[in-house]
Amino acid sequence: MNGVILRWPVPIGTTINAQYYKKVLQDKLRPAIRKRPGLLESGILFHHDNAPVHTARAVTDVLAGYKWELLEHPRYSPDLAPCDFHLFPKMKEHLRGQRFETEEDIIQATKVAIKNLDKCSYVIAFKDWLQRIEKCANNGGCYVE
Repeated sequence: MNGVILRWPVPIGTTINAQYYKKVLQDKLRPAIRKRPGLLESGILFHHDNAPVHTARAVTDVLAGYKWELLEHPRYSPDLAPCDFHLFPKMKEHLRGQRFETEEDIIQATKVAIKNLDKCSYVIAFKDWLQRIEKCANNGGCYVE
């Protein structure tokens, strides 16, 4: 709820598989979390969807070792991912109408777009996500907008 912890642009041509995702968790996300005072000590609630990369044994083993609490994501519910209904639309508002010459220009513009999101919007997104999850649970695992 306190904003983006890690913004990691995937290099062009990179295949996102379990080994790549595991390495990002180990080498990028966990160190980024450690930089936030008290975050690890207060306990991590970790959410990602159930894409095969996220549910692969190599990834689940690493996360189990971290002792983070994993929040379940209902099957076939990509519309419940906060990035899809909150972060990406907000970034699109900021980036709309711009043209980019290089990949680095895109990376910098998205960095600015994320940085410009106010802290309150993350709280709203989290509350909206909880309502969406509850609605899905009340509908037997199906989400209806």
